Amino acid sequence: MNKFYIFSSPSLRAILQFSIITSLLFVSLVGHVKSVEALIESSADKVENKNKKQRVFSLPKPMLDELMKNMVLVEAGSFAMGSDSPLARNREKPVRQVSLDAFYIGKYELTQDLFEQIMGWNNSFFACDKCPVNNISWFNMLLFIERLNSATGKEFSLPTEAQWAYAAKGGNKSQNYRYSGSNNINDVAWFADNAKNKSHPVGLKKPNELGLYDMTGNLWEFCLDDMSRQAYTFTESHNPFMGDKENLKQKAMKVIRGGGYEFSATENLVFMRDGATNNVRMADIGFRLVMSKN
Repeated sequence: MNKFYIFSSPSLRAILQFSIITSLLFVSLVGHVKSVEALIESSADKVENKNKKQRVFSLPKPMLDELMKNMVLVEAGSFAMGSDSPLARNREKPVRQVSLDAFYIGKYELTQDLFEQIMGWNNSFFACDKCPVNNISWFNMLLFIERLNSATGKEFSLPTEAQWAYAAKGGNKSQNYRYSGSNNINDVAWFADNAKNKSHPVGLKKPNELGLYDMTGNLWEFCLDDMSRQAYTFTESHNPFMGDKENLKQKAMKVIRGGGYEFSATENLVFMRDGATNNVRMADIGFRLVMSKN
């Protein structure tokens, strides 16, 4: 005899109860998963932050001693910035009086050994420890300086254009030479006629009046300022600076000074200025450090 099983239809109350229980279980499960995810993310963030805090940049004492020994004091003073030479372009005009507080500036362009010690890499062309570092962007320079300051407890910076120009002309010891330290470019610079299309180790030519080397030729040197053809008209006369120091990491054209190994004698005149974007890397652009006297 066949048996038939008859199932009664569930009541609305039962359906609602089942639905409520299922919803509660789902909410509980989702909440648990989110709690686990939050815990994992929180732990990962803590590990990442901990690793960042533990990253320490260091400079061996002999290298620090050499670096500090090579920072040259530039006494406070005033000078004529710009040029009224027939060879001067609009970007180098007008001539104006500028005054500056005292500061220290590197005797040499920053060398590859020091850069690599702090950064852990060196992509320079013409590699050698005492050759000037190159093929790095202005942003790379800024990061290097941040790490160098962390390693040394000092406050190094890129020079403002006014600081660079004052130092290149010899500060308050200036003899008003055409190039930095001489009227004969061969005495003080690696340039198109003698460099053989490459940069050279720092300090092989004669220094300028302040004892600074390669302020003319070898590599162009980045400054802190934004490049503007009207900068000499717009900026203030005491400690002038063109740009926004509160927002240095925005893309901009930056001033380069000093000429370079591929450029002619005329293009290496001490007043010449040019510009390059802060993300560009070139074989003929480097930098030197400054530090406040205070």
